Amino acid sequence: MDTVTAEEFDAAVAAFREREKAEMRARDALAAARRRLPAVEVDPALEFTAIGGARRTLTDLFEGRPQLIVYQHMLGPGDDDPCAGCCMVADHVAHLDHLNARGVTFALTSRAPIDEIEAFRARMGWRHIPWYADRDAGLARATGLGSFQLDVFLREGDRVLRTYSTTGRGVEALGSTWSFLDLVPYGRQETWEDTPAGRPQSEPYVWWRRHGEYAEV
Repeated sequence: MDTVTAEEFDAAVAAFREREKAEMRARDALAAARRRLPAVEVDPALEFTAIGGARRTLTDLFEGRPQLIVYQHMLGPGDDDPCAGCCMVADHVAHLDHLNARGVTFALTSRAPIDEIEAFRARMGWRHIPWYADRDAGLARATGLGSFQLDVFLREGDRVLRTYSTTGRGVEALGSTWSFLDLVPYGRQETWEDTPAGRPQSEPYVWWRRHGEYAEV
């Protein structure tokens, strides 16, 4: 690696920062376009099994919030070698209080039975992430799941709409509160964003809290 003076280093970093800012503006524009994608209706009665065995519908997975992100983890029945990539994704999921504060619920689903999910969830320490068994692979079929996938849903009254989906390297940059908020229809809900009229917005930064200090959403 080449070495330079402190002044040359500062100049090189400043020039490179302009490229980073351009890329950030491009990502912002991409997120704005994502918020304007069309949606497809999904059966809100798709069934899941929650930790403890209770039955849940797709609507229930929203936990009363308007937006839902589901990562379909590849854990299958009797899987003794769960997908390392899916596990890395779950490892990167930030504290959910911050998403919840913006009306977003995050959940994992898998085809494995719920007792196997619970055992693996405890082993990996992901107790802060809701995880459901996809009963009869209903969600997998509805979303055209191949292997692993992230899907975004919006609840409008009794309807559930699928607004975005990604897989492959599309999940690599995800995990922070901000990267997830950039995927959902309401976005970060900050006034600087280019977002469709009528969606909730507030001044930037003012909504941020330490986890555990948000009002219930």
